[in-house]
Amino acid sequence: MSKTGALDLAAGVGGTIEKSQVLSAVNKYEKYHTCYGGKEEERKAEYRDVANKYYDLATSFYEYGWGESFHVARRWKGESLREGMKRHEHFIASQLALKPGLKVLDVGCGIGGPLREIARFSYTCITGLTDNAYHVKRGQELNRIAGVDKTCNFVKADFMQMPFPDNTFDAAYAIESTCHAPDAYECYKEIYRILKPGQHFAAYEWCMTDSFDPNNQEHRKIKADIEIGNGLTDIRLTGQLIEALKRAGFEVIWEKDLGPDSDIPWYAHMDKKRLSLTSFRTTGIGRWITSLTVKALEYVRLAPEGSVRVQEFLLQAGDGLYEGGRREIFTPMYFFLARKPISKSP
Repeated sequence: MSKTGALDLAAGVGGTIEKSQVLSAVNKYEKYHTCYGGKEEERKAEYRDVANKYYDLATSFYEYGWGESFHVARRWKGESLREGMKRHEHFIASQLALKPGLKVLDVGCGIGGPLREIARFSYTCITGLTDNAYHVKRGQELNRIAGVDKTCNFVKADFMQMPFPDNTFDAAYAIESTCHAPDAYECYKEIYRILKPGQHFAAYEWCMTDSFDPNNQEHRKIKADIEIGNGLTDIRLTGQLIEALKRAGFEVIWEKDLGPDSDIPWYAHMDKKRLSLTSFRTTGIGRWITSLTVKALEYVRLAPEGSVRVQEFLLQAGDGLYEGGRREIFTPMYFFLARKPISKSP
């Protein structure tokens, strides 16, 4: 069960960063980004630090507002946000045809919300890969609580250089995680390496759509807001990902932006005017209450200095995601299913 209280939120801000160093980490993190004069080249060169600082600072906010799964989802009418998220996770498991006995890799697993859901749904053994030490610690705790600690585990490593032999896994998936990679081709090439021949890789990717205009100032601001609020070095176009997959050696079975195919838009719960009891903390009123709470906790020193700043760039992210989705220039669910070919005999 996720941490849900305000004191849990306060205690978790900073992850493995010393509480006295949280403000310094916020300052360094912000300076990586365009909003503060940062350059894309520097972010890509320091992608591990960008992502690690982001998740150390933001994870407790995610758990407080979203639960254990840090992603969005399509929803049917009458379906709650959590129900949609579970179906989103089940979909990727069904596309990979996961079943008992398979060895599966979750690439960029976070604290393992989807990992646990998919493991219970498919009865598979899943290894979660994350480069964040706090995610490993928190994920192991949640695995024990969920009772999947005997079949699922976490490995702390960079998905650009994975510590696994060639041809290790029967399937691999990534849910809104490989967007942190500084180079899609190098990331996919590494995933290709650790998959057994004939096996599949499926992912939901964050992308700018063909409607994105890099010469449009509002479009560029939305992109920058999403990047700073989500620990990203850049956001690629959909076509760039397919090209990278093919260069890495994959056969692309099918690909599609699943965002438009939804009764309820994936960004609907980020609408500040929306009211909801089932996901109250993501509403405008819920965000306002959280902001006041974080300010109070930081003032009385129950939350480290810098917590308010983290809340502010996360709110900036929510606004950017909402506008990006509403204007159809961004999607968090560009889906693809790809296969590593069976090696031909010499």
